[in-house]
Amino acid sequence: MIRPCEEKDLPELVNLCAAHAAYEKSDYSPEGKLAGLKEAIFGSPKRLNVWIVEVDGKAEGFTSFTFDFSTWDAAPFLYMDCLYLNESVRSMGIGADIMERIREVARENKCFNIQWQTPEFNARAIKFYVGLGSTGKQKMRFFLKP
Repeated sequence: MIRPCEEKDLPELVNLCAAHAAYEKSDYSPEGKLAGLKEAIFGSPKRLNVWIVEVDGKAEGFTSFTFDFSTWDAAPFLYMDCLYLNESVRSMGIGADIMERIREVARENKCFNIQWQTPEFNARAIKFYVGLGSTGKQKMRFFLKP
């Protein structure tokens, strides 16, 4: 079942974020994440949309997205920040279901396109995304502390 995140899901969402970071070979500290996610998902204004993937009553994955605006396209776009599924539920069609729902939300919000990223080494995800008909563009993402 793919459903909106509820406050009761936040501890497990933090755990899923940690698993996602480990899968992408990144550092992750859970410190402050529960409060930050609670404010972003349930605060006003809402800043983050999160869906939980629940299988047999257990949170097994999630996706998160925001809306942004493209100067070049002079139109809004949906940015999918994360799509993560635990290994035990991959290859069950859940990712395709999530992507179709994301497309529906983008259409409803008159988005020009949907954007996301994945590490170059994530060949499985790249094959999945290309199989959906998406195209990729090589860019380097930079991070700078304020």
